[in-house]
Amino acid sequence: MTRALLLAERGLFTTAPNPRVGCVIVKDNAIIAEGWHQRAGQAHAEANALAQLDNQQARGADCYITLEPCSHTGRTPPCVDALIKSGIKRAFIAMKDPNPLVSGQGIDKLKQAGIEVIVGVLAQQAEQLNRGFCQRMRLGRPYVRSKIAMSLDGRTAMASGESQWITGSQARQDVQKLRAQSAAILTGIGTVLTDDPQLTVRPEGWYPAGQAVRQPLRVVVDSDLKIAVDAKVLNAEAETCIATLNSSSDKDLNIIITKPDNDRVDLKQLMRQLAEREINDVMVEAGAVLNGALLAAGLIDELIIYMAPKLMGDGGRGLFHLPGLQTMANNIDLNIIDIRAVGNDWRITALPLYA
Repeated sequence: MTRALLLAERGLFTTAPNPRVGCVIVKDNAIIAEGWHQRAGQAHAEANALAQLDNQQARGADCYITLEPCSHTGRTPPCVDALIKSGIKRAFIAMKDPNPLVSGQGIDKLKQAGIEVIVGVLAQQAEQLNRGFCQRMRLGRPYVRSKIAMSLDGRTAMASGESQWITGSQARQDVQKLRAQSAAILTGIGTVLTDDPQLTVRPEGWYPAGQAVRQPLRVVVDSDLKIAVDAKVLNAEAETCIATLNSSSDKDLNIIITKPDNDRVDLKQLMRQLAEREINDVMVEAGAVLNGALLAAGLIDELIIYMAPKLMGDGGRGLFHLPGLQTMANNIDLNIIDIRAVGNDWRITALPLYA
């Protein structure tokens, strides 16, 4: 199963909106075939593994799959039928598919065909690999990860707004990998007006060879539609949509309209609408106002903070605009799950513990 998970991870940048899945077929204590899902619309992991075998080679074999095999016809035929036809004896499945179109049906169909099924092998690792897909299926919203670069004294920009560059080149390359794993990048109009970012994946030197780059959808929260038509985030490098309250505009824009929430875009509704577009993972690259609003709404699932070994002074800008936090009792606690060096900087991964 560990091998199957490693195979599944090869689809980290390409499988969206589908989950990342790996498959290993074992017979007589030896791996005889393996496969992984590479891109939506292409063959699933099980089909790719079985395609390496003739009609008899899989008979009596064990199959290790990181996610329950699909039992419905989508862009491809049901994998459970192919597994049954192959004659495998046992199926080891890391986790049940949270997709209600599948959830348990693939497992049941294997059992009905007389195949022994063992579920739960390395389930936690399989869940981590597909956190966004699982959350979208269960809660109807994407998994939201906010990336923030800060100084040792907790500043994200100088008082003037200058922020390039707080961190070093290795940390910035690490951010590129996070972008590539995400189906959408979310920012605010303040960041667009101040920094004019492009928010695309730049794959130089680290992107897997032979894989076409899948650019995330760029989403700009712009309640009053202030964005300029020549903003870099509107270039042709990737698709962009604007989340706004303003439905009347002569600008040629891809617009998502939400209801007002205190005269601002309703962020919870926006996340539901992104889920309806099959967005599994959202990466936030924004300033204190949007990050604070997302945190106050309980919408940030994970914080990735790059801390640089420099001091920017008490006049610099902070990480979150959270005017509602007035007492220690109102604090938002964090569960720090990982700290590691990235070049000369530190990357801290933390999960907000909402009351």
